[in-house]
This record gives sequence, C-alpha cells and structure tokens, in this order.
Amino acid sequence: MLELLPRGLLLPPIALLIAALACWGVLSMYPRLGRQLMGMCLLGLLVLSLPITPALMFASLDAGIELREPVFGASFDAVAPPAAIVVLGGDGGFGRAQGAIFGGAQLGALSLERVRAGAALQRRTGLPVLITGGALRDDSPPIAALMARSMQDSFNTEVRWIEPRSSETWENAEFTAPMLAREGIKSVYLVTHPWHMRRALVAFGHFGITAWPAPTSLAMPPRLTLDQLLPSVTAWHDSYLAIHEWVGFAVYALRG
Repeated sequence: MLELLPRGLLLPPIALLIAALACWGVLSMYPRLGRQLMGMCLLGLLVLSLPITPALMFASLDAGIELREPVFGASFDAVAPPAAIVVLGGDGGFGRAQGAIFGGAQLGALSLERVRAGAALQRRTGLPVLITGGALRDDSPPIAALMARSMQDSFNTEVRWIEPRSSETWENAEFTAPMLAREGIKSVYLVTHPWHMRRALVAFGHFGITAWPAPTSLAMPPRLTLDQLLPSVTAWHDSYLAIHEWVGFAVYALRG
C-alpha cells in the first residue's frame, strides 16, 4: 500500500506536516500527548528549514567519495581503469507548447549538470559515453534520449549507448550492466551528483560493475553563518533530497 503513495508524502518535511495535522485530532482525547507530539513535529519542520541542516546532510553523503585518475590525480594501482563513462539520468520538465523552441519535454537543472560533467569528462579521457534513464512520464521521451541530444547539440559530444527503460538508480545499474558486458567493459566512470553517488555506487557494484566516482562537483564544507540559521523554503527541498538519499542508500545496502 505504501508503494502507491508519492515518496514525498512518506519522508520529511511533508511527513512531519501530515503528522502534525494528525496530532491535532489527538488533542481532544489526549491534550498533553497531542501537544507534545505536535511540538516535536513543528520543531522538526523548523530544524529542516534551516540551511545548515541539509548542508550537513549533504556533507555526510559526500564523505568518503574518492576521486580517481586520470581526472583527479590519483592512481588506479592494480585495478583495471575505466573503459567507459556512464551518466545517470536526472530530472526533466515540460514547456508550455509542444514543438516550440524550449517547448515540450526538456531537461531539468540536475540533468543538465550531469550532461555538462559527462561531456567534460569525455573530452578529457576520450572514453565512450553511455547515458541511462527512462521516461519521466508516459507522454515524454526517455530522459536518456533528451540528455544524449543535449550532449550532442550543446556540448558537441557523441553518445555511444542509450539505456531508455530504467526508472530508478537500481534499474540504471541493472539495465546498464548487460550493455557494458557485451562490450567487455567491467569498469566505468560514474557521473552523477555527489549526494546521489553513494547509493549509485552500491547499485552498480551489486551488478558487478566497478564504478569510479566522477561527481558533478563536491559540496563545500558547511559554515556556520547567520544566513545558514535563517529558515528557508529551499532548505526544506534540500533536506528532503538528503533524507531521500540516505534512505535509498540504506535500502540499497540491504539489497546488496
């Protein structure tokens, strides 16, 4: 039953807001307990609205990600170096007019950042590129196809393979693995956002692919400044992303 609900309703901050509203009904029967529970939910919403909170969670997701040569200056030692670049699909959007300039299905900001990072990595290494990601909704093309077109048109970079069926990170790895195996490729650079990298590595490792992190960027260490302690709507969004990634990592770790 839980699988039928949007994920955003199951995780904070929306889940805390729903819980706070539910506590309102408890007040009439158990006033003291209802006030305590509602206070805890509201306090949680406040904490998640502070930019320092998602900043710390993102930093924890980045921790331990090792950047490898020839891109970042370390050595591969005895491990086989990457033979391809895999770029994970991201978000998308829709314009107001189908077929108009910038109308219809488009890439979102996250997808564009991954396309740019993948193109830069391809120019530096000369390795072939695979992009993985299915349709974000029934009436749209696969996100991998949109990203491949953007990489070609905007960054003059060819994409050798497109995986158009996957709907989540686990399927990115599951459907990509046999495509790479047919080419004899067992080691790749993995391009995605740093906060998404931790569970992506678990997924690709589960399907026998040695994936070397090539994140779009690494977050700056959080600094305790005044603006980091002022509530922000953006912080709620970022907190949701960070919590979603930690929950996803835990689920993937149990699968593996």
